[in-house]
Parts: sequence; C-alpha cells; structure tokens
Amino acid sequence: MARIVIIGAGMSGLAAASRLGTLGHRVTVCEAAGTYGGMVGRYERDGFAFDTGPGLLTLPAVYRDLALKTGREPLEQLVDLAPVDPESRHLFPDGTAVDLPNASRGGVSQALDAAFGAGSGARWSEVMNHGRTVWEATRRPLLEEPLPADPTPLHTDPYPVPPRRGLLARLGRPRPWTLADVAARELGGHPGLTALLHEHALRFGLHPHTAPASATVLPYMEQSFGVWYVRGGLRALADAVHRRCEQRGVEFRFDTAVTRVVVEDGRARGVETAAGRIDADLVIAATDARTLLDPRSSGLPAPAGTGPVPAPGRFGVLLALRGPRPAGTPHRTVVHAADPAAESAALAGAAAPHDRPTVQVLRPDDPSLRPDDGHESVVLTATVPAQGAVDWTAPGVAERYADRLLDHVDAAGLGLRERVLWRVVRTPETTFRETGAPGGSVPAPALAGPAGEWLRLPNESPTPGLYLVGGSAHPGGGLARTGMSACITANLVGPA
Repeated sequence: MARIVIIGAGMSGLAAASRLGTLGHRVTVCEAAGTYGGMVGRYERDGFAFDTGPGLLTLPAVYRDLALKTGREPLEQLVDLAPVDPESRHLFPDGTAVDLPNASRGGVSQALDAAFGAGSGARWSEVMNHGRTVWEATRRPLLEEPLPADPTPLHTDPYPVPPRRGLLARLGRPRPWTLADVAARELGGHPGLTALLHEHALRFGLHPHTAPASATVLPYMEQSFGVWYVRGGLRALADAVHRRCEQRGVEFRFDTAVTRVVVEDGRARGVETAAGRIDADLVIAATDARTLLDPRSSGLPAPAGTGPVPAPGRFGVLLALRGPRPAGTPHRTVVHAADPAAESAALAGAAAPHDRPTVQVLRPDDPSLRPDDGHESVVLTATVPAQGAVDWTAPGVAERYADRLLDHVDAAGLGLRERVLWRVVRTPETTFRETGAPGGSVPAPALAGPAGEWLRLPNESPTPGLYLVGGSAHPGGGLARTGMSACITANLVGPA
C-alpha cells in the first residue's frame, strides 16, 4: 500500500483517487477550495440550479469504465444518463436554422442537405471520414496509453491532406493544414459548414486558424458516439465520483492549499500545506501542471514537452427565467457569430471580445434545475479572450458584455431577455479565482500536429514519484480526457 497525496479535487483528481483507492492505496486529496469538482461546479438560488462548467458529456464510456472498475456497477446506476436529441440546433446569421440529430452521421448529412442544398451533406461526411482516419491513428496513443517516450510519430498530423498537383507539387513541401484550411479547401468555404466545423474548435478552446486539421476528430467523435446529459446537471457526475471515493476510503482535506511539493533525495516525498507537511510515497498533481512545475517557484525540474498552448476562456451567463420552457425547445442551441472574422481576430488577441460571438445556449428540460414548471434555467456560454488579454474585472465590462450576448441570441429569435428574473455573470476571471486555471483559460485537448506543439505534458513528471493528471497533462482537457488521464496514471502506479 502506497501513501498517495493528490493535489486538487477536480474531476481528474476525483477519478484518480477513486481508481487508486480501489487498487488498495491510502489516498489523501488536498483541495484549496471548499468543495470538489473543479470546473464542474454548480450555482443554486431561489430553486434554480445551473452547471457553471461543462453541461454535456461526450464519450461516456470513460466514466462507464470508471464505474465498473471502481464498483462493478454500470454508470447508469450512479447517475441518470440520457442522450440529447437533437444533439443541437444551429442558427446562422443569414437566418438559416438546422437541427442535427444525435449520433447519426447519415441523419446529419440529410439535415445539412436540407438546410444548405444538395451535396452539402456529402462534403461534410467526407471531412468526417477524414476525422475517422485521425481517430483510428491517434485513439490509443492519445487517449488510452501514456504518452510514448518518443512522441515523434504524433508530431505529424494524420489528417489525409489531398496531394498537390501541377505547379503546386513543384513548390516544395506545403505547410501543415489548419482546421481553417479544411473548411476552406474541403468544405468549399461554405459559411454554414465552416461555422459548424469551427464551433467545435472554439468550444474546446482552440483557434480554428491555428488548430491542426486533426481537430476534425472532435466533431467526428460527437457525431459518431453521441452527446449525453446527466439529469440534475453534470455536477451530479462529480457527486457520484466523490461518493465512490469516500466508499474507497479516500480522505479529503478541503480549504487546504498545497504550497510546495516536497522533494528529498531527488524524489517526491509529500506536500507542504498551511497546516503542515503531509508525507507520501507518491504525489499526483491534478492542478495546472505548468504553474506547479515552474522552476522559478517550485525548484522542480522543468517538464519536457510544450504543455498547454495559450488558450481563451469561457464567458457564461446564468439566466433564471419566468415562464415555462417552450414546447419543442432543443437542449442545445448554437447561435453562430455574426462576423466570424471579427470573432477570430478577438480570440487572436484583440483588445476586446467580439460583440456577437458564437454562443452556446443550454436549456435542459430538467425539473430539478427549476423551482417549478412555470420557470426555466438557461446557460449562455461564449469563448472569449482570457483574463489578461481582456480585463474582465474592470467596472461594467462583464455586465455590458452579458447584455450584448442577450441581444445577440434574441436577434436570432430566442426571446430570453423579456423573461429574465435575474442573472449571474461568470467570466474567465471567475474561473481563475475558483480553479486557478491561468487566466481562466479552457484546457484544450491533446491533438497530433506539427512539432508536437498540441501535445500535453507526460503523466510521469521529470521528478520521480510525481505524476500529472488533468487538463494540462496528457491527454488534455475536457471531461472525457481528464477521466482518461486519471485512468492512464492509475495504471502507471499499479495496485498496492
């Protein structure tokens, strides 16, 4: 039995703790905040409840595996899991609307043909076929196994770029394709199809003009394996994993910030907290790895690899609405940016966020999130520059931007503003304050791409006895990937 200290009780920390507790280790989790879940938070007021982080789950197989490996029971016995159908409704600036079915690539193709004209679905399907090529090439090394000692094969984008012909073929080696190149060259620059492709990147904190073409794996995974909702909100998933940790004897110390990883004789031997030292045989960091391992403050060896690429943040507006949820309202609506070029420029470092960006509107039909059927809880989310690129704490900045988002979605026909009882605005600075994520940035997924710049830090750090999990470690951000990070690391540690 090893004594293991886990730094951070976010989803990766919870998943790692439950797995390691099941393997027979003595696990202590230190969390700087007063509760668990990290970015999977919850806000409650006046009978309303809201997810303050992600609201939908992809690749639930990750948490099905967690439930089985730590308790021999299906995930559906721990949470009420339901597929979302339609997966999303998309509203475009020209007034076009399209509903995309869940986990049906054929159905998506038909819907795109109906919305954008014959042949649109075939174009999209061909790109998704290339996304499948990326999935098959990277699934094991990027999602299921530790980052290889020689990650060079992952420094090449597996997206099958069409060969150049004629004069272009004689001009030398082309630069690697980005996701924007895929949209321009494979989707013909069609504004609607381009917006669909780019939205997946934006939602994961990726910039379409810099993200590699392998990012096509993101829509491929959603449209192939489906999108799911947890009744009660995704916080219910965090509750379930926390309960599993307690059942496996994991000790939690909340309001306990770790100030330093203790290294003796070249090996991690525990952590220092304000309450004193906690000795351990192994330390697992489920926090931002770049901050933890900064040699200027930690004294630890600098990690190999690039770690997280600087990423934007999320801006959210929690809306408590009077009046019932209208019949036929989809769970998820995406209102696309009025000016995609301006949105792209803002995320690339402009002085202000785009006034009318791509906005995700989540409207779950879940009685547990509202006081009664005469009210509705709604969450608006947009990807915006992180704290620092924009000062979200400056007087009036956040509230004025929330007003602009409401105007934007209402111009698309949602009619929310007139029903607002109250609202709560959350900025990247809120995320930073609650989780410590630098600038409140969105942890992006690992991708195969040029020079390995889209990979994340290996789960085994340069310091023996110190492991890394979570969004800044392999295989990157998102609920599914952080769960995989915990699984990979638990397998590296092994049973007691």
